[in-house]
Amino acid sequence: MQTSSQIHQRLNNRRFTVANNAQGLSGSGTVFHYLVEGDAISGTYQGGRIRLGTQVGRVTGPDTIELLFQCLTLEGELLSGWSRGTVGLDAAGLTTLSFVWGWLSGATGGGESSYVELAACDNHS
Repeated sequence: MQTSSQIHQRLNNRRFTVANNAQGLSGSGTVFHYLVEGDAISGTYQGGRIRLGTQVGRVTGPDTIELLFQCLTLEGELLSGWSRGTVGLDAAGLTTLSFVWGWLSGATGGGESSYVELAACDNHS
């Protein structure tokens, strides 16, 4: 499927950091790592206030994805939520992610967040 291959190329085995997430828990110290197999997406994240987080989702269009996420914070909170995202490119050719998201359990509300791919020289963590 053409849709999945584009997303696969831009997300699979790549790491991302927060560019903007005013209403969320993840911050500049949080790193997200994605894997893509067909139209299935999985991922892990940690750092900042996040002790451990996981994601599962699917490709929904040529440049769109949807994810469910859950995390354990450093304070011992267990939280889960949903997100719908758009995959793009910035001026430097790095992959960007822009999400609208909301909490499902452990917290209320939601917001918008954006992420940028860590450059290859930053990907050794």
